[in-house]
Amino acid sequence: MDFRACTHTSSELKEKRGTMEERLYDLIFIVRPATPEEEIKKVEHTVEHACTEKGAKIEKTEHWGTRKLAYRVAKHREGIYVYYQIRTSHNDLIVELERRLRVQDSVMAIRDKRAARRPKRPAPAPAPVAAAPAPAPATEHAAS
Repeated sequence: MDFRACTHTSSELKEKRGTMEERLYDLIFIVRPATPEEEIKKVEHTVEHACTEKGAKIEKTEHWGTRKLAYRVAKHREGIYVYYQIRTSHNDLIVELERRLRVQDSVMAIRDKRAARRPKRPAPAPAPVAAAPAPAPATEHAAS
């Protein structure tokens, strides 16, 4: 059997399939507690720049502030949490973001995951069928 005819590069397969569906991802990175605000802004700029390069849209950014960690990370019990919600059709963006954040000295931990799909709203219930009107009371007609 000749398998050479079945070989395609991943970019050829993507072109063949068309554009990928946009997906929503949650990204949280934890910065060392003593990190100056300017350094945190640099890390945020790194995330925003990578998203812009890939054409992703940042849906939400939240600064959760300093929080206690569940366990020690890099000899720290606390960290500064920054949350991003990103919409993209390029799943390799998340891998690229992880790579760029791991290089940063101030970043202690990175958590990312595909956001749960929101359930579709159920179709509205059909209007209740009106009950047939009750029969009118019988009246006696006097015979004349």
